[in-house]
Amino acid sequence: MTGTPEERLAELGLSLPDVVKPVAAYVPAVRSGSFVFTSGQVPVRDGELLYKGKVGAEVTPEQAYECAQQCALNALAAIRAEVGDLSAVTRVVKVLGFVASTPDFTGQPQVVNGTSELLGKVFGDLGQHARSAVGLTVLPLDAPVEVEMIVEVG
Repeated sequence: MTGTPEERLAELGLSLPDVVKPVAAYVPAVRSGSFVFTSGQVPVRDGELLYKGKVGAEVTPEQAYECAQQCALNALAAIRAEVGDLSAVTRVVKVLGFVASTPDFTGQPQVVNGTSELLGKVFGDLGQHARSAVGLTVLPLDAPVEVEMIVEVG
């Protein structure tokens, strides 16, 4: 894999946004030793949620996948702000994805693949991670997806 993580994002037609401002009393990311923990990131782009509502009702699985990808970009922006450069990431350790969904929707893992597949494209083998994908009834701001992650940095 050649180039920096940001260059690989650019090859995908993507770029890191500004760090999303917290909506309550927390910070976007915290470094502890060689790990960076992000706060939950919702799919905000240019100050607005991409979609609102539940997956399986107002939001399609494809739209939710896009939301999970945006959550990943927002988390990566928070990580970069904490460590200065995504090239410092030596391993994506854990992804936790929350999907606000209808009771009969069971495709949470495929939704959170929006995050996981992007991390694989950006970090290659270093982007392979442990993961949970959890269905919930509601998320902050009526977001359909929220993602947090833990990365190791050198």
